[in-house]
Amino acid sequence: MLGIYIHIPFCIKKCLYCDFLSFPATERDKEAYAAALLKEIETEAFRYEGRFVDTIFFGGGTPSILQTAYIENIMDTLRNYYRFSRNPEITIEVNPCTADAEKLSRYKAAGINRLSIGAQSVQDSELKALGRAHNAADFFATFKMAREAGFDNVNVDLMSALPGQTAEGYLETLHKVADLKPEHISAYSLIIEEGTPFFDRYGESGSEGGAGNGLPSEEEERRMYEETGKQMEEAGYCRYEISNYALKGKECRHNCAYWKRYDYAGFGLGASSMVGNVRWKNTVRMQTYLDAYGAGKAHRDVKEEIQRLGRAEQMEEFMFLGLRLTEGVSRTVFFEAFHEDMENIYGDVLRRLLENGLVDSGERVKLTPYGRDVSNYVMAQFLF
Repeated sequence: MLGIYIHIPFCIKKCLYCDFLSFPATERDKEAYAAALLKEIETEAFRYEGRFVDTIFFGGGTPSILQTAYIENIMDTLRNYYRFSRNPEITIEVNPCTADAEKLSRYKAAGINRLSIGAQSVQDSELKALGRAHNAADFFATFKMAREAGFDNVNVDLMSALPGQTAEGYLETLHKVADLKPEHISAYSLIIEEGTPFFDRYGESGSEGGAGNGLPSEEEERRMYEETGKQMEEAGYCRYEISNYALKGKECRHNCAYWKRYDYAGFGLGASSMVGNVRWKNTVRMQTYLDAYGAGKAHRDVKEEIQRLGRAEQMEEFMFLGLRLTEGVSRTVFFEAFHEDMENIYGDVLRRLLENGLVDSGERVKLTPYGRDVSNYVMAQFLF
């Protein structure tokens, strides 16, 4: 099986916290990029002959900012050059205020069967603080249109630990979204990344000066984190990954494939791929990408940072990616992959983590609730 990621780097405006590869663009720029993207998808198809595509994910940026015809053309090209599995999961990220009823209906007709709506919050003051282009009413309208268009697999992205946010305000957002019964909820804590306006404003101190303008305290952030798990469970959601919750059978197959180290191909500016334990990334320079795949251009490779993963690196990834999942990692699958018992490689690490109450260890090794709280520390123990 193969997963495919399509990167659409455009957005209405750059959010204040965002360090993703995204930026505003003219319609002419979008048209040129869409044409180049089609060419890359077509040109690279030979690498994946005989593979069945099981998941496709349109990410960004804001994929829904593109004209719908561009998305339809991408779907047509994928079908013409790649073999789909019987029931592929095909997701597109949608930001409120960039999609209407017609666009969503055309996505559905094109074969897209899962939406990921970037709500982040349903508090207008919080959305304004983030620099988002939409308000709460836009989100609720988008969700309603998604249901009317026939989408029965919808994710909603939420963020906690936002500037000026209280635990009560966050829990209100959580309740309002859970009441809509989306099939999936991703709940992440805000991370202040270097190179963003938020880093310039808050740095590492978490404060901006002036009461109520800073980030929540560690105690407040901790409460938001703990309450997320409790409220999601009460609402009928299963926590299947550190930050992801789903109704039964609605886990994101595409992301699970990442965490289980299945092969995936990335198309578009800055898109990453991993195939046969070789990892690479496309150029992040737009002109270089357009020169390689633009109309009338001779094809040139845009792959950069090519890395063939050694056995030790594969083992590291198997452990620290797989442990993100609530189900953890299988000793049997580890042996099948590396022809070595997990105990022979990580026995001392596992015993130490087990003694400290950070993992449960049977046929499957998985994080305990305490281990999940300090997951970065736990996963670092598996690095050689």
